Amino acid sequence: MLRVQFASALVVTMLWIGSSAVAQSPGTAGGLLLNPIAATSGTGVSNVALINRDEIRVLRVDVAPGGIRNVHSHDDMQYHLFIPTETGMQFEIEGGQPARMTAWQAQFVKGGTRHGFKNQGRETVTIMEIFVKK
Repeated sequence: MLRVQFASALVVTMLWIGSSAVAQSPGTAGGLLLNPIAATSGTGVSNVALINRDEIRVLRVDVAPGGIRNVHSHDDMQYHLFIPTETGMQFEIEGGQPARMTAWQAQFVKGGTRHGFKNQGRETVTIMEIFVKK
């Protein structure tokens, strides 16, 4: 129960930070420079690191309609959570069937697992990605 409360509080905090970052000039949040993380091959996907520490990375990822992130893996992570804030994302783990995700439906991905995603909707979808590093 405590883990669920902590995770909920973390997501709410990250959304608040993310919305604050959007309200600032591009590339800044409250005067702090946000470090863009290089996107893995794909189109229509942009992301910015909200937190990037030795133990954790939190990304805000915006995916335009039709945007796609090709299949890739994060070998330097223990695991990560993929959480779209709107409906329209299709998420695929290599070798599995693509799954359409609803808003706030979290996907757990172990480090090194090959996966990709696509926005099948008509609006840009924002995703929170929370990585726990090795």
